Amino acid sequence: MKKAERLERLDDRLKDAGVLHLSDAASHLGVSEMTVRRDLASAPHLFSYLGGYILPAGSERSTYRLDAEADTHSEAKDLACQKASRLVEPDDTIFIDCGTTTPRMTEYLPLSGKLTVITYAMNVAERVMKRPNTNLILLGGLFHASSQTFSGDEALRSVERLGISKAFLSAGGLHSQHGATCSNFHEVPIKQAVLARAGLSYLVIDSSKLEKIKPAYFATTDQFDAVITE
Repeated sequence: MKKAERLERLDDRLKDAGVLHLSDAASHLGVSEMTVRRDLASAPHLFSYLGGYILPAGSERSTYRLDAEADTHSEAKDLACQKASRLVEPDDTIFIDCGTTTPRMTEYLPLSGKLTVITYAMNVAERVMKRPNTNLILLGGLFHASSQTFSGDEALRSVERLGISKAFLSAGGLHSQHGATCSNFHEVPIKQAVLARAGLSYLVIDSSKLEKIKPAYFATTDQFDAVITE
């Protein structure tokens, strides 16, 4: 297979998947990871490479900004998080996703027992670290200021070693046909890894996100045990 054909096949695969690990790309194309790296380097107008993952060019420079989204639909976000927090038991190990909705859960989590919270979001970690009787596991990697999140292989390896009783994920859109999507492609691998590890998974969104589609796809609706809104 010639390079031009490999690039075309890789481009088609990314249009379906949104983000692709280097090893998966090599397997899909039937070549070595080094060959894929060389192909990527020759086509910066098509692809970006970040922390072991291949993204469409420019997708890592998301227009989403946490500070701009923080106050939108505030009451609805708060109500959704109150409902989600009622599902948490005092000794659970839970994952709380990034964004401007799920961090509000920290205000309503149980204070008795010994809760453990896993996150890759700084705005979640800053709230959890102030709580009594709560262990914090912060997944590391490359920091993205616009979303206050970390990404990369280090975070994914950590997820593989953790037990997660319940995961509370966020999304920028949930569409009946196209599933759950978000604005940042670098969040997709973490979300998908957590969905694979968690005993129960919940999507926590306000109703303004329903029937919306954002650029980065990460899950079908039926991968969640419940969708929680206000």
